[in-house]
Amino acid sequence: MNFNRWLMLLIVGSWLHLQPHRLAAQDISTNTNDDDGLTLEECVAYALKNRPAIQQAGIDQEINTREIKSNLSGWYPQITATYNASKYFKRQTTAFRDEIVTLGTIYNSDILLEAQQTFFSGDLLLASKASHVSRIQYEQNIEDARINTTIDVSKGFYDVLLTTEQLRILKETIQRQELQYKDAYSQYQNGLVDKTDYQRALIALGNSRSAYKTTQEGIKYKLAYLKELMGYPVEEALMLYFDRQQMEENILVDTLQELDYSHRVEYRQLQTQKALQDLNEASYRWDFLPIVSGYINYDWIYLNNSSSNLYDKSFPSSRLGLRVAIPIFQGTRRFQNLSRAKLQTERLALDIDNTKRVLNSDYQQALAGYKSNLNEWNILKGNLDLAQEVYNVIKLQYEEGIKSYLELITAETDLRTAQLNYFNALYNLLSSKLDLQQALGNVNIN
Repeated sequence: MNFNRWLMLLIVGSWLHLQPHRLAAQDISTNTNDDDGLTLEECVAYALKNRPAIQQAGIDQEINTREIKSNLSGWYPQITATYNASKYFKRQTTAFRDEIVTLGTIYNSDILLEAQQTFFSGDLLLASKASHVSRIQYEQNIEDARINTTIDVSKGFYDVLLTTEQLRILKETIQRQELQYKDAYSQYQNGLVDKTDYQRALIALGNSRSAYKTTQEGIKYKLAYLKELMGYPVEEALMLYFDRQQMEENILVDTLQELDYSHRVEYRQLQTQKALQDLNEASYRWDFLPIVSGYINYDWIYLNNSSSNLYDKSFPSSRLGLRVAIPIFQGTRRFQNLSRAKLQTERLALDIDNTKRVLNSDYQQALAGYKSNLNEWNILKGNLDLAQEVYNVIKLQYEEGIKSYLELITAETDLRTAQLNYFNALYNLLSSKLDLQQALGNVNIN
């Protein structure tokens, strides 16, 4: 009877270990059908559409597009209409052929319509050359946000996975301990053992139930945090799906890849900033050049000594002209701006050089972390198999009266520790894989 119960528990436990899982199906939420569980890829895809940081980056890109169009609008003809009306309280006088002559009329008004076309301007030239680079900059900002979102959501998903596996292990442990408690209590009642065995079983069962409750409460926060990362509605239940076997098959990364700085968006962002800074420096040199524009206007002029008859008759004028504004002397403003821009360019060059060292350091750290976690995972995977085998043997020997209950508790504790260590190692390995992919600039954000 006891052997059959043990054999059934072993079969069920093995089946649970091999099956794909839907996280939080029983412990967190019962409002969502199992078929609605989201995979890691689906969670990332959802976050890339709905996370506020992604949406804000898209809005920033649209704002930049509007700014570019606004800056480039200066190349189009600028048409203005000006209205003016005035009254002279004391008109101007002048001497003309030994006589003092009063000039003008009391009431004056004019309506000026003018079109102006700029042919050359340093500011407009900068806007034209910087527009393409500026678009690249905001595209890179979106790429950076998508990379960070992919990494954050993936780690959040793995964290929920780890905690869910801890719940599963504790649940299996509780099921075993409940059977052990019943067996120990039955043997005590039959006088086969003293009461310390079933008391130990009861203590172990209480500890496991307490740990289960603590872990169950912790996963609620982790699911809430994952919702935050995804931009998922707070009021809706989030069901997750994962295939442990598939995850274990996808843990490997080619560690022989060489670091290419151009694959890192952070490095390309600095290169884009360098291109913008070069244009900014050039724009201060263009400040020494003239602003060339052409214009054409038509002016309706009204003159009269009576306000009521002011607009009875107009005296129009019109002209076409070319305007060249040459900045001759502006203190030392242009020289100071140019010198400041050169210093900013030098500083940015140092930033780029230092960033290459930082990226190399990040890569070496991520590579070392991944290799270390991969080695630990392999070792703990072997320990898990060994601990399971030891527990099965001692469990059978205990039921046959060969081993003591204390040895059974020790074996079970070792098994649970090995299981928890294994899944901690798996989580660390999956996280370090993400860190290495990010360090190589190989994060899939599509």
